[in-house]
Amino acid sequence: MSTYRIAVLPGDGIGQEVVAEAVRVLRAVGKAAGASFEFEEALVGGGAIDATGQPLPAPTLALCRSSHAILFGSVGGPKWDHLPQEQRAERGLLALRKELDLYANLRPATCFPMLVDASPLKRSVVEGTDIMVIRELTGGLYFGEPRGRAPLAGGGERGVNTMVYTTPEIERVARVGFEVARKRKKRLTSVDKANVLTVSQLWREVVTKIGKEYPDVTLDHVLVDNCAMALVQKPTQFDTIVTENTFGDILSDEAAILAGSMGMLPSASLGVAGAGGVPVGLYEPVHGTAPDIAGKGIANPIAAILSAAMLLRYSLSMGREADRVEAAVRRVLEQGHRTRDIAAAGERIVGTKDMGELIVRDVERG
Repeated sequence: MSTYRIAVLPGDGIGQEVVAEAVRVLRAVGKAAGASFEFEEALVGGGAIDATGQPLPAPTLALCRSSHAILFGSVGGPKWDHLPQEQRAERGLLALRKELDLYANLRPATCFPMLVDASPLKRSVVEGTDIMVIRELTGGLYFGEPRGRAPLAGGGERGVNTMVYTTPEIERVARVGFEVARKRKKRLTSVDKANVLTVSQLWREVVTKIGKEYPDVTLDHVLVDNCAMALVQKPTQFDTIVTENTFGDILSDEAAILAGSMGMLPSASLGVAGAGGVPVGLYEPVHGTAPDIAGKGIANPIAAILSAAMLLRYSLSMGREADRVEAAVRRVLEQGHRTRDIAAAGERIVGTKDMGELIVRDVERG
């Protein structure tokens, strides 16, 4: 029996609730597949600040380094928003990405047929949407130097963030984009702002060069403002998108409306290959802490559960089991079960734990 060590970092807000359901699903998968999961929980974000004064305590980072994969919830909330930027809860996640070199974020945006009407966009626009957004995660404005604030001689302040990318950083995320596109519909769209930004001009040149290694994949380049418009105008024209950190952050959140709710969107953040050639991976729902509904038992756990499916696929090479989880989610939705965020008038509304239980039972039935 294979044994896998999973670091569990629920974090803050609804992260505590939805990650618990993802763990339940993984336990059911392990039992059915003859695999053993060892789950070890650790502090991160606001809860870690309260307990240790740090958003990413050293023991948490050590656990993540020694685990096969990381299941992450969400961090942050109004309680910690007053802290200086470098000490806020969100720095726990940013530090993890940097320390583990998690440079490629994979975020699928799929419009499930039974949830077409949950999107605020017209059925004719979103129907059939199936997009994978690949975002570079450790460079660009969020990490570039110099950065910070300084007083002006005449009063006021000057704020600085620097967008920086090197050829190697672009090459490695571009290769992830082409590899993912090769396994999908062999179409890759690279998004930049090459008409204005020098960094984007380098980005476009490097992606074009890497594209010559993948003659079977069709590559096109789109400016970020045009891409933002096209995502809500005709999203089905896209299959796989690769872009830099800031653009990817914005575009992947925009893509959330195509799926009807942020509660439906999983993600995987992959790093360099570790022991056995398997990349380090952090898996998280993209919805954030949602403090307004935290503790009420109404959060949608599907994004966290689908993140667990991505964990199985990308870090543990358990593709069949990942398919099993995704199929269970689809069947439960087909049966008409809905959490509040994806429910239409007259549909059955279930809570966080009940939705998790329905998916666990379906996984067990196989």
